[in-house]
Amino acid sequence: MSAETRNAAGSETSRIHNIGYRSYLGVRLGRAYARRSLYSQSLRGSFGLGRSAKSKVLPMLLCGVMCLVALILVAVAMATPGMTKLPIEYTAFAIYLQAVIGLFIASQAPQSVSRDLRFKSVPLYFSRPIERVDYVVAKFAAMASALLILTGLPLVILYVGALLAKFDFADQTKGFGQGMVSVALLSVLFAGLGLVVAALTPRRGFGVAAVIAVLTITYGAVSTVQAIAWETDSADAITWLGLFSPITLIDGVQTAFLGASSAFPGGEGPGAAAGVAYLIVVLALVLGSYAVLMRRYRRVGL
Repeated sequence: MSAETRNAAGSETSRIHNIGYRSYLGVRLGRAYARRSLYSQSLRGSFGLGRSAKSKVLPMLLCGVMCLVALILVAVAMATPGMTKLPIEYTAFAIYLQAVIGLFIASQAPQSVSRDLRFKSVPLYFSRPIERVDYVVAKFAAMASALLILTGLPLVILYVGALLAKFDFADQTKGFGQGMVSVALLSVLFAGLGLVVAALTPRRGFGVAAVIAVLTITYGAVSTVQAIAWETDSADAITWLGLFSPITLIDGVQTAFLGASSAFPGGEGPGAAAGVAYLIVVLALVLGSYAVLMRRYRRVGL
């Protein structure tokens, strides 16, 4: 076949399209919009929204368990003659259901950050306009917000049920406020610890196991040692042992400053002086978690 024939045949089937690149003429929304979008997407993702149906099962189930327990408590309070308050204090609800909360953060913290590490999409986030601090703040705030929804919604159910049962308004409002402060502090602390542990590995399975170990197994270990201390008449050690578990830290803070009843053996929580130490440790863990996340994403973002 001659060159002229080949060129003629090629011209019938080949096309050259000059698609070019157009300059963007719209409004550039900037870092604040990107940060809000990342926060919104991460928060929705914590409950499986915008993801597959399978991804919605566990977070929605755990949230349903929390709300169902609150509804049962309200039903018991309303059906029992002579009751003047709820069967459980607002500040104690999250302590009793800490296993559910721990499972939620263990399943959702790796989903929030481990996938970005595994698929190496973090540098794409940091290319422009979002920066490292925007990513960390958005992820931290989204996970804390998700935990606050998980722990705060049941308290709202308890409060509404108490008012419908015509319990004392002032007493219930005070307890509800104390409970919301407690779960807000718990949400920030658990979000920070969960994200730090999850961000250390791109493998989601390892992240889940590590978060459970940090949040749940430590509680079991500390509670066991506290029980031993109580049985051996070492009551003074019980207070300081509570510094070594996230959930006992929250228990200590709310006992010292929110008038809550302690779940420690013997019901003796820290006083105001020891409560200051508890609060300092909680704040140090939250700020330390933020600092570790910033350091972690300084390396992976390059």
